[in-house]
Amino acid sequence: MASTAPIGVFDSGLGGISVARQIMKDMPHERVLYFGDSANAPYGTRPPEQVRELSFAIVERFVRQGVKAVVIACNTATSAAVNELRDHYDIPIIGMEPALKVACDRGDRPDGTHVPQRVIVAATPLTLREHKFAALMDRFKADNVISPEPCPGLVEIVEHGRLSDRDLVMRTLHGYFDQYDLHAIDAVVLGCTHFVFYREYFRDLLPSTAAIIDGNEGTVRHLGVVLESLGKLAPEAASGSIELDNSSSEPRIDALAHALLAA
Repeated sequence: MASTAPIGVFDSGLGGISVARQIMKDMPHERVLYFGDSANAPYGTRPPEQVRELSFAIVERFVRQGVKAVVIACNTATSAAVNELRDHYDIPIIGMEPALKVACDRGDRPDGTHVPQRVIVAATPLTLREHKFAALMDRFKADNVISPEPCPGLVEIVEHGRLSDRDLVMRTLHGYFDQYDLHAIDAVVLGCTHFVFYREYFRDLLPSTAAIIDGNEGTVRHLGVVLESLGKLAPEAASGSIELDNSSSEPRIDALAHALLAA
């Protein structure tokens, strides 16, 4: 596989564009093929076996297009399918998980002590139900207070192009988060790539002392390390590009995808 081959990036819909955007920023010489499965969104409320089936179909499509790696820009699809995909394909499959470690590590002090962190993990229902997240939470819950919060409505708002409807967004966020004493929260983890587009809304919702953490930068950094170890990074003379595709043929989805990429 040539180093100039493209990287396949997919999501249940439009949220993974936030990851594709991060790749373009941090790895500007790479070619990216993005596929959003908006016709089947959201994945977060589907059975795991259905998410695995959809994920395999997309990766098979990428393999036919000659990609050198695949990024599952979807915490839900990662939870449901990443292990099986890695077993089946011999190209790197980069998954995502809620950046809980980053949030909890904020409590580590230079003297070796740890200040317990109070963290809300906002994600889809399936991500929070899967064994992968349970195992992740088990690593940190003894020394921190972790509150998983399923937020399926946030995916729907992005997919329906209503991110600019501030009243709707804030009403939805308050519906999920008013149950918490937010002034006692140290961090909110955005455990769904759709939620990255809400960063400014979360900033308005939360006190300035609360961190807002997502896994996009870490995922792209890991992608770069993997490709470099295989000698597959695109040469610096290469011109980077991104091609957006979607399972939905609705013109509004294509327009929304390009708007989110440019946001």
